[in-house]
Amino acid sequence: MSSVRCLAYSRLLCHLSTSPRVHTSVSSHGIQRRPFSRSSRCRTIMPAWVIDKYGSNDVLRFTRNAAFPIINYPNEVIVKVFAAGLNPLDVGMRGGYGAATMSMKRDPLNMKQSGSEFPLILGRDVSGVIMECGLDVKYFRERDEVWAAIPPWKQGSLAEFVVLSANEVSHKPKSLSHTEAAAIPYVATTAWSALVNTGGLSKDNCASKRILILGGSGGVGTFAIQMLKAWGAHVTVTCSQNAERFVRELGADHVVDYTAGPVEEPLSELDKFDLILDNVGGDTERWALSLLKPWSGSKYVTLVTPFLQNTDSLGVADGMMQTAATVATKALKHLVKGVHYRWGFFAPSGPALDEIRDMVDAGQIRAVVDETFSFSQVPQAFDKVEKGHARGKTVVEISKGGEDL
Repeated sequence: MSSVRCLAYSRLLCHLSTSPRVHTSVSSHGIQRRPFSRSSRCRTIMPAWVIDKYGSNDVLRFTRNAAFPIINYPNEVIVKVFAAGLNPLDVGMRGGYGAATMSMKRDPLNMKQSGSEFPLILGRDVSGVIMECGLDVKYFRERDEVWAAIPPWKQGSLAEFVVLSANEVSHKPKSLSHTEAAAIPYVATTAWSALVNTGGLSKDNCASKRILILGGSGGVGTFAIQMLKAWGAHVTVTCSQNAERFVRELGADHVVDYTAGPVEEPLSELDKFDLILDNVGGDTERWALSLLKPWSGSKYVTLVTPFLQNTDSLGVADGMMQTAATVATKALKHLVKGVHYRWGFFAPSGPALDEIRDMVDAGQIRAVVDETFSFSQVPQAFDKVEKGHARGKTVVEISKGGEDL
């Protein structure tokens, strides 16, 4: 054997000894390549931050023995996590917010014991690389760089690996690092669901629209500003004075400082709006709907709803009945005044992220990262999110992209 061939052979052996093994399985769907480790330990456990009960920040626990995710359905993929984004929802879920609804979603037949969700992994945003695909997955291959918003009833992204449905995943924007990409999916799909699915907006009908965003400096607000401006809308934003320059740089046309006094007074002096996106809640419903154009199809969409609180306090069945009665009453009350009252909810969507990826790579939307933490600093990252008043997203770097592959 020549010296060149010997060198190549030795390098191959070295690569196989330090890299995940790959085996090939054949099915009716064709040939499927799947990575697996020779070590059974690597296949069954992984590092993660978990909670074993609901509570404050002291319930967060780091473990190297979290259960490795398993593909249970042929349309699922396993993603190696490079970066995870945190949201206020994660802080709420840590304290038990929405526990009743999430338990019903995880176990609709109520066959498991109470507390079966533990140990629970939080984290709704993920950017990483696909490591394994189910047999029915056609749109993705191993080692594709992807991003996704993880539904709150699934195990989250504060772990080395996570399993997701392929229709929840999208190819990551090429122009973003994994850290930047992890700042977008959850707020993007939430804003998309509220503005597009519920509000009826699109890139084809926004050019003449006047939009008001109540609470524009947080994660959903900063994304919504950029998306609406890319579609040609006129965007007015409420925020604190020290965030005015920040939201103007994102494209806001008009900014109202809510710390200067009752915010409804300066807003009432402006032209009426076609749509209001409410990220604030509270007593805004008392005055906000009067700012809409009456009898013109205008909509008020709020992301602050009592749905999860109702199911937590009343139980799933009674909570859903109470929620339905509340939204129906409010919708009818405002419909007779010529405006539409709607609730907006997060909805995971790979196809929506596909469109958002194209906007990111076209330079129309940029990632807004407020602060980055290492994997060992997850409790500090939760503290940061819990304090509020963020200028964008808090991101946890789980591993360095490429080094662990």
